[in-house]
Amino acid sequence: MRVMDKINDKILQELQRDGRISNLDLAERVGLSPSACLRRVQDLERRGIITGFRAVLDRSKLGVGFVAYATVGLNSHTKDSGIAFERAMAVAPEVVECHNITGSVEYLLRIEVADLPAYKSFHTDVIGTLPQVNAITSFVVMGSPKDMRA
Repeated sequence: MRVMDKINDKILQELQRDGRISNLDLAERVGLSPSACLRRVQDLERRGIITGFRAVLDRSKLGVGFVAYATVGLNSHTKDSGIAFERAMAVAPEVVECHNITGSVEYLLRIEVADLPAYKSFHTDVIGTLPQVNAITSFVVMGSPKDMRA
């Protein structure tokens, strides 16, 4: 198993910037022969460091004009309560990220919808109806000067 080194770090940086880069271009950017570069990428995939490739979408062209983060506190700190909440979020298309976090609340959500009325509806009719939810705090995204999510 190859350890991480500066070349592997460069490969990962380039692939995060452009997951569709050709092996030839990638090899040139990181200073390897194409065959050596391909072997390293395949090794990174085999080791589970690279877990997949995704398309980065322009959400506004898909009708998403409103993004908010919401913290959610549960009224019960049981395993069943957390599982029920996570299942509800897994099937909610508006929730694009759901993180179990530490602190005064249990979850942090990234929610993407068309507009403020759609968010209000989701907040009230989906999250607000879950019996295990005790508190919801919303943070509206006004801009994203840095967003490295793929």
